Amino acid sequence: MRNITEHNITAAVIGQLAQCENPRLKEIMTLLVKHVHGFVREARLTEAEWMQGIEFLTATGQMCDGKRQEFILLSDTLGVSMLTVALNNAKPPGATESTVFGPFHVRGAPELALGADISAGAPGEPLFVQATVKGLDGEPVANALVDVWQADEDGFYDVQYKDSDQLRARAVLRSDAQGRVYFRSILPVAYPVPTDGPVGQMLSASGRHPWRPAHVHFMIQALGYETLITHVFRDGAPYLDSDVVFGVRSSLMAQFVHHASGRPPFGPATGGGFYTLDFDFVLNPAAPARRELP
Repeated sequence: MRNITEHNITAAVIGQLAQCENPRLKEIMTLLVKHVHGFVREARLTEAEWMQGIEFLTATGQMCDGKRQEFILLSDTLGVSMLTVALNNAKPPGATESTVFGPFHVRGAPELALGADISAGAPGEPLFVQATVKGLDGEPVANALVDVWQADEDGFYDVQYKDSDQLRARAVLRSDAQGRVYFRSILPVAYPVPTDGPVGQMLSASGRHPWRPAHVHFMIQALGYETLITHVFRDGAPYLDSDVVFGVRSSLMAQFVHHASGRPPFGPATGGGFYTLDFDFVLNPAAPARRELP
């Protein structure tokens, strides 16, 4: 371990992993060391540049709290989140595609009855969502847990309002016996990811815009099926071809149909115009549990 040079330090660090008893951790750490050292060598990083990187990561961690996850935002904007989604969520034909989770999901959102107005007063034009949850063979999936969340018409999620703890434009619902899920919300709009932290500074310095196209988040869990984490994007909206987190899939685009007047498909009248969205979610069956070798 003496006389370390740029030529032998990678092997020396990996050598200290020899006693790691967790084979997967050993594999990951070995690859991490190889690739980080390779990056430093290829970029010929100066000590000042590396310290700047450390300060950036420190500031990223300091921006995280119970309402904000700057590290998820960093992962999203570097394409790492979508890469892990693509690697781990191969779907058979017909199954709804997955996309990024995002940094604004909240555990413990209120569970509401079908037909409820989940907006809870969030500003936005009325949107009536009618969805079905099915399996690959078209069978309805009853009692699926459907977690929904989205930004308001000003481009903010409820947790971004520092002066309020009220949960708005998010809820948990359960599909009925026919696999149906329906609720009232608000029309999604394009919005910028938060730019007041280190990730925003990184985007600006890199000449990148911070915008996401209009979408509604869904996470669907049902017994016997893989959990689906996805969005439904508003077709025709701006930034579909330049999403800052690389999450758009053509199969996830849908028409948000405007109605200038008339009665909505369920619930009381709005007294004006509204939008409707119809979408079918198709779940992939869960793989049979693998037995552990004795």
